[in-house]
Amino acid sequence: MSRPGVVLRIAALSVCLLELIAAGAALAGRRTDAYDGILPNLYRRLGGASDDLGLLLACLALLALFAYGCWRLTQQADELPPRHALAGLIGLNALALAVTPGLPFLVTALASVQLRSRQALGFGLAQVVIGLLLYLLLPSDSQRAELLNSELPIWINALSQLMALVALHGLAFGLGRMAAAETEKRRWLQVMLAERVSAEHWQAEQMRYAERQLMARELHDVVGHHLTALNLQLQLGSALLKRDDAGGAALAVSRAQEGAAAMLADVRAAVSAERSAQRIDLSSALQALAEGISHPRILLAIAPEARDLGPRAAHALLRCVQEAVTNAVRHSHATEIRICLAAPDADQVRVTVQDNGTGAAALKPGNGLNGMAERMSELGGSLQTQVLQPGFEIELHCPRAA
Repeated sequence: MSRPGVVLRIAALSVCLLELIAAGAALAGRRTDAYDGILPNLYRRLGGASDDLGLLLACLALLALFAYGCWRLTQQADELPPRHALAGLIGLNALALAVTPGLPFLVTALASVQLRSRQALGFGLAQVVIGLLLYLLLPSDSQRAELLNSELPIWINALSQLMALVALHGLAFGLGRMAAAETEKRRWLQVMLAERVSAEHWQAEQMRYAERQLMARELHDVVGHHLTALNLQLQLGSALLKRDDAGGAALAVSRAQEGAAAMLADVRAAVSAERSAQRIDLSSALQALAEGISHPRILLAIAPEARDLGPRAAHALLRCVQEAVTNAVRHSHATEIRICLAAPDADQVRVTVQDNGTGAAALKPGNGLNGMAERMSELGGSLQTQVLQPGFEIELHCPRAA
């Protein structure tokens, strides 16, 4: 499915191309009104002609500026925060109204994609009001002739124009919200797929952990047992051989005994080293999570000393990071999320998840934050939150060896 920004860019370029064709026809001397926006209407009321070269060039310049602004806004349709998008949409709409009343339809559709639903609805209603005021106060030549020649009261004509504007911008609002809904579904699908891939990496790491545990137990129970038995047999043989050849047998058995004891010590050392190395590395699981989500962008910073974690700590931290990323995608409207793993000391690990979204004026912890706090509490750790300007930060602390 095409991204909304691509569809809107194609629509904007198509409308601008039609306007350019009309302007070209006017420049070629054909009888046509290339533009009927605010600027041409004011110019004609001041005594100018609709086919004046200066007017056409000015409208062409505004149209080119509108096309560029529309291209930039649609290019950033999935990234620009709503508070910044609104200012750009207002400026773009001013250019559209100045050139022709057909272009604000595109701005309403774009606003429905980039703004929240209530803001987009308010923007569409404002478009209807502006269009109706222009119809009554600054009508085009054709609209003015229609009003003068109509036998109906002006309020009926105004009502008819109002219904047409509501239908036009209502259609733009509906199309834009449909595109925004598809974008949100695609974004959630990316998050779910990324979490699944991350969980698969985690399961693979768990399997390696279980295999190391099994190898350590087998090495200790089987090889260690046999070496101990060998040591006991050699001790017995040494005692028996002493009756025949006390010097040589004792020396041979003593060396065998020392070798068996050394081997047993080496086995135990290897088992101890294997057990001490049984830690889980979260980097691959977090990397899979970051690569699976295209928007917002996820940046990872993992300190080498924070890679080796106990199985319970690794599992709890991965689930908390996944929940924090899900919350940021769902609520923050962020363009960037930073995940940082660090080890402030040998026994502790610290994880921070920070976004540059809208933050929260009054933080009310929900099930997600409460669940993360419970996971950390079970491990003897803690969770802290902080509202930034802009953004939101979650900081997790827990023992590395949990």
